[in-house]
Amino acid sequence: MKSRAQLGLCAGLLAVALTGGAVALGGGKDAPRQDDVSSVSAVALRSGDVGALQAHLREQPRDFSGWATLGLAYVEQARTSGDASRYPQAERALKRSLSLQAGNDQALAGQAALAAARHDFPDALAHADRALKANPYSERALASRVDALVELGRYDEAAEAADLADERRPGIPVFTRYAYVHELRGEVRTARRVLEQALASAVSPPDVAYVATQLGQLAWNQGDYEEALLHYARALAADDGYLPALEGRARAQAAAGDPEAAVKGMEAVVARSPLPGPLVVLGELYEADGDRERAADQYALVDAWTALARANGVNADLDTALAAADHGDAGAALRAARAEWDRRRTVHTADALAWALHANGRDKEALPYARRATATGYRNATFLYHRGMIELGAGEEEDARKHLSAALRLNPGFSPLGAREARTALKNLEAGE
Repeated sequence: MKSRAQLGLCAGLLAVALTGGAVALGGGKDAPRQDDVSSVSAVALRSGDVGALQAHLREQPRDFSGWATLGLAYVEQARTSGDASRYPQAERALKRSLSLQAGNDQALAGQAALAAARHDFPDALAHADRALKANPYSERALASRVDALVELGRYDEAAEAADLADERRPGIPVFTRYAYVHELRGEVRTARRVLEQALASAVSPPDVAYVATQLGQLAWNQGDYEEALLHYARALAADDGYLPALEGRARAQAAAGDPEAAVKGMEAVVARSPLPGPLVVLGELYEADGDRERAADQYALVDAWTALARANGVNADLDTALAAADHGDAGAALRAARAEWDRRRTVHTADALAWALHANGRDKEALPYARRATATGYRNATFLYHRGMIELGAGEEEDARKHLSAALRLNPGFSPLGAREARTALKNLEAGE
C-alpha cells in the first residue's frame, strides 16, 4: 500500500548511512564569520560542501580549524536532516581539532553546539564558557551560551547573555537569539523589531532564508498566517530548499485552510527530514482527513527516530513526551516528561509534563505545571490549549473557557487536531451552561 511504501522510505532515511550526501548548511543559527575559521573551511561551511572539507583535510590533516569546521558541519547536517548518526562524526572531528590545538575556541564552541544539539544543555553551557575564556568575542560561543541558558530555563541569565552577545558581536546569530529571549517574555513587538532589523542587514541567501523563517514563525505563533506565508515565501525565494521554511509554510497553509497544500508540503519535508515535529503534524493532517492508517505510520516513525537519536547520544525525552502523550503510550509520555523536567525546568518542559499528566488522567497534579508554562507571558496557543483542557479536567470550567478561548483567539489553527478539540470543548461548555 502507498502508506507502507512511504513508511519504508522514511525509515530508510532515518537509518541513512554515514556516507550519505551532504545537506546544505547555509543559514544555520551559528554560521561563523570569515575570521572565525580558515578561509578554505569558511567557504566549505557556508556552501555546505562537507566533501570539500574532507578533501581539504586529507591534504592538510593538521588544520585544527578545518577539523572544527567539519565537526560543526556534521552537527548542522544532523540538525537539518534528522540524521543523528552525524553526531558521533562531529564529536570525533572536534576532538581531533583539540588534539591538534588544545583549548582552541572554535572546537570548544563546536562542542557547545554539539552538546546543545544532543539536548545536553549543562554540557553546552560549560563548553560555551570555556570557549569564551579562550575568546570572549567568539560569536558561536556567545550564541550557544544564550541557547543553553534558555533551554535550562534560566531566562533572566539568558537575557543578560543576549545583551552581552549583542554588545560584543552584534549580528544575525545574536539578533535572532535576542529576539527569542524577548518572545519568551511575551514581548512580541520587540522580537519582531529585532528580527526585521536582522533581515534588513542580511545579505547572503542563507541569512535571508534563516531570518525570514524566524519572522514567519513569529507571525504564525500570533495567528497572522498571511504575514507568515509572505515571510516563508521570501525565505524560499532566497533558498528554495530551506527545510524550516518549507515546514513553516506547510503549517501556515494548514492553519489558513489549505490542507491539500499543507499535506503535500509536509510530505516533502518528512521525506528529507523525518523529525518528530513534522512527522506529528503530517500524522495529524492525515488523521483530520480521516486517514488513521497513514497517520499511525507517521506516529510510528517518531518512535523510530527516537531510538536512533538515543543510540547516537541525543536526549529525546521532550520529543517523546509530547508525541506519546497525544499519539502513543501515556505512561511512557509521563516517564519521559518527568525525566526531562528533572534535567531542566523550562516553559516547554513544564508544558510537556503538564500534558503528560493530563494524558494519564491526573489533571489536578498537572495544573501547577500548566500554569508555570504560561507564566512568563510567552504567547503560545498550544500552551494555552493544554492549560484549558487540564483546567476542564480538573473541574475549573471558568478558567478552562478563558484559556481555550485565548488559544483560539491567538492562533486559531495552531494544531490540525488540537484546535478542533478546543472548539468542541468550548461548545460543550456553552451547551452545559
